[in-house]
Amino acid sequence: MNYIPGNNQDTIVALATPQGSGALGIIRISGNEAFSIVNELFSAKDLVGQKTHTLHFGLLEYEGEIIDEVVLSLFRNPKSYTGEDVIEISCHGSSYIQQRILQVLIELGARMARPGEFTERAFFNGKMDLTQAEAVADLIASNSKAAQQTALKQLRGGFSEDLQKLRNELIHFAALIELELDFSEEDVEFVDRTEFMKLITTIKSATQQLIDSFRLGNVIKNGVRVAIIGRPNAGKSTLLNALLNEQRAIVSDIAGTTRDTIEETLNINGSIFRLIDTAGIREHSSDYIENLGMERSKSNAEESHIIIYLIDSTSKDDSYLDWLIPFKDKTISVLNKVDASDSDQVVALMEEKTVKISAKQKTGIEELKQLMYQMAIGTEIQTENTIVTNARHHDILLRIAESLDDIQTGMQSQLTGDLLAIDIRRCLHYLGEISGKVEHDRDILGTIFGKFCIGK
Repeated sequence: MNYIPGNNQDTIVALATPQGSGALGIIRISGNEAFSIVNELFSAKDLVGQKTHTLHFGLLEYEGEIIDEVVLSLFRNPKSYTGEDVIEISCHGSSYIQQRILQVLIELGARMARPGEFTERAFFNGKMDLTQAEAVADLIASNSKAAQQTALKQLRGGFSEDLQKLRNELIHFAALIELELDFSEEDVEFVDRTEFMKLITTIKSATQQLIDSFRLGNVIKNGVRVAIIGRPNAGKSTLLNALLNEQRAIVSDIAGTTRDTIEETLNINGSIFRLIDTAGIREHSSDYIENLGMERSKSNAEESHIIIYLIDSTSKDDSYLDWLIPFKDKTISVLNKVDASDSDQVVALMEEKTVKISAKQKTGIEELKQLMYQMAIGTEIQTENTIVTNARHHDILLRIAESLDDIQTGMQSQLTGDLLAIDIRRCLHYLGEISGKVEHDRDILGTIFGKFCIGK
């Protein structure tokens, strides 16, 4: 769907709570006519004269029809989420009542909001920058403590403050260089080149730290992909059940019971791990379906962040799967069924990343979880630090780093001020592009806000 720029002169309305029946529903209306439209339905008092941030109880009535008994929350501009006049109608959670209120509000002059349009208006009205707007969507979608804390820090402006500080320092030097151009005939230098080089080095270091944080940020936001790999009947499904502490996968003594992948999520220390139980892999099979399952297992292993290579300690076949060797750095060797084995022999790709367990008896499971966490996350996540979780931000940061390299190279080559100013302007543009300090392509904004739910 093509993106249509918002018209801040009209009044928009949407359901702010999930669709369906519940105890309560909230309908949000924002715009210049919000108070006058709702006032036509609210008979208890005249809303136009009421103060901001107040609650009002009464009936909604339309053409003699009592629709519902509601509570209205009033927010006058600019002290509202969107920066406009906003009213939130708390009604009963009947699907019929919610739709009827929406229908009436539209008949009186409001229109249905597009996905993310309330937050879009907040952005255009200066209530938040683009990184904060994106953090709203991340906060709504967060499914772990780490994701919630990271999004909350960005929503409160942590990332924006870091970027703005760097940008302000660069603007100061850029202004002096631009000033030099006005006095080029007099051969005057306003910029201390040594201090400017120190600043570029500092900004490069800070930018690189943000770039490096994206690996962790991507894990926090999307979860850690963990593929459970092993030969048929090694106990992969039993291990999945033990990790989840529930009977999720079918367990059988018959080798090859799992023909396709099963995916489940596990929360370890506030971070999400996406477990993939794969079909057993062996050297040869005449079964076409089994071969398809094995190919999918290999594909999942290659794409995962962590591979759990499960080894049956009771089996005489103790040779590991050769195709796993290139992935040994992300592989945990797990020796299973130790309760039923007399052997202490461990066949591992990496001896220091080996765990002995009994998936059936659920022993060694906690040790395995902590090793998974250590490999994926490391130490405890410090959510007070700025962590980049957004792929758009990461892409722009890479361009900032490239432009900083160009500035540094130009300084070392003693480029003239006019050529140096071009590289500085480009870097400033990228720094502003992340937070929305420069004009954005409407298609980019449409992609960003189009991912939001309707009422946000």
